[in-house]
Amino acid sequence: MKPLLFPLKDQDHLVTGLVRKARLQIGRLESRQFPDGESYVRLATPVEHRDVVFLCSLDRPDAKAVPLLLAADAARAQGARSVGLVSPYLAYMRQDRMFKRGEAVSSVTFARLLSQQFDWLVTVDPHLHRYPCLDTIYSIPTIAASAAAPIARWIRSSIGQPFLIGPDAESRQWVEQIAGLAKAPFTVFAKKRSGDFEVSIEDTEAPIPPRATPVIVDDIASSAKTLIEATHVLKARGHPAPVCIVLHPLFAGDSYQRLVEAGPARIISTNTVQHLSNEIDVSGPVTSAMKKILDARRPANSAKTIRTAM
Repeated sequence: MKPLLFPLKDQDHLVTGLVRKARLQIGRLESRQFPDGESYVRLATPVEHRDVVFLCSLDRPDAKAVPLLLAADAARAQGARSVGLVSPYLAYMRQDRMFKRGEAVSSVTFARLLSQQFDWLVTVDPHLHRYPCLDTIYSIPTIAASAAAPIARWIRSSIGQPFLIGPDAESRQWVEQIAGLAKAPFTVFAKKRSGDFEVSIEDTEAPIPPRATPVIVDDIASSAKTLIEATHVLKARGHPAPVCIVLHPLFAGDSYQRLVEAGPARIISTNTVQHLSNEIDVSGPVTSAMKKILDARRPANSAKTIRTAM
């Protein structure tokens, strides 16, 4: 029997690709808020003895987490064989240590909450800074799928002479991977962050060849200050307006409009988070990861932890 996929609110951008590629059956989930702000959740499709998958990208997580946890608990209470989570953007990975006395290490707390309610997790390129892998904080099987191949395909098909730019040292590893797949040169800028909305790009000359198109690739755009500053630096040096590619397009407040006003040639994103800039579909690597983790859970397989990046 096909696994049941329950998309939570605002996940339509990924449903079609996942259903087609993973051969899932769509389940119907009812949800609303009571007048006092509490969440109501009902699984309108029976789940007994079924593998259940919830699709919920966790941007703006505080509004989504409670309905998601209620839905997962309802599936388990109603006899689901397994309850998994596909969360293309995984929230609460930023706070991975106590920087000031008394701070909550929210990445650990959130991982504990999800691990208690789900049997497995698939996400896309989570923000692993001080953690070597998700298994460090998650006690359930996890796969971190990679959007590198879809991004590289888009670059190859859309830009004649791309020159990739990582906005900071942390981006080197995955920008280098995308550049290798796209068969394009790359460089990495140096970034200094002095606050949530204060970012500066060091004046390091990028060896961008004449006639090449600069392509800034950033993993998360929330305030978009990194992309804005990198665009200003490139244009000030006389380079062509860059193409900005964002893996997780969070774009808080008016940040997208401010990036548009900075003057990049194009702003492109993957569909891990629904946004008007979505042009790169990640349903392929997500489907592969989901199939792998479901296959590993069959009785013939006993492996508990999977650390494969697709």
